[in-house]
Amino acid sequence: MEQSSLNPLTRQVVGIPRSDRWQAYQRLRSLEVPCYCSLQGSLEVEVDTPLAAIQVWSVMGQFTRPRRELAVWLDRCWQLKFNNSDM
Repeated sequence: MEQSSLNPLTRQVVGIPRSDRWQAYQRLRSLEVPCYCSLQGSLEVEVDTPLAAIQVWSVMGQFTRPRRELAVWLDRCWQLKFNNSDM
């Protein structure tokens, strides 16, 4: 495996279960957030913009938050969408 090319000043190690690491890695890559899976099993992410920080927070939340909490959040989003469409 090649060495990480991430900037050491903006690189963050993300705590995520190994079982979810590959899926999170793939999602972050699809969002064009630089990331790297280390040989030690950690996921390293480059967070150098506010957008990247929000994207990492959102992706990690999908894997670390309880399913019920995610369902409530999604329900609130739908309610806001429909309430704002009445304007």
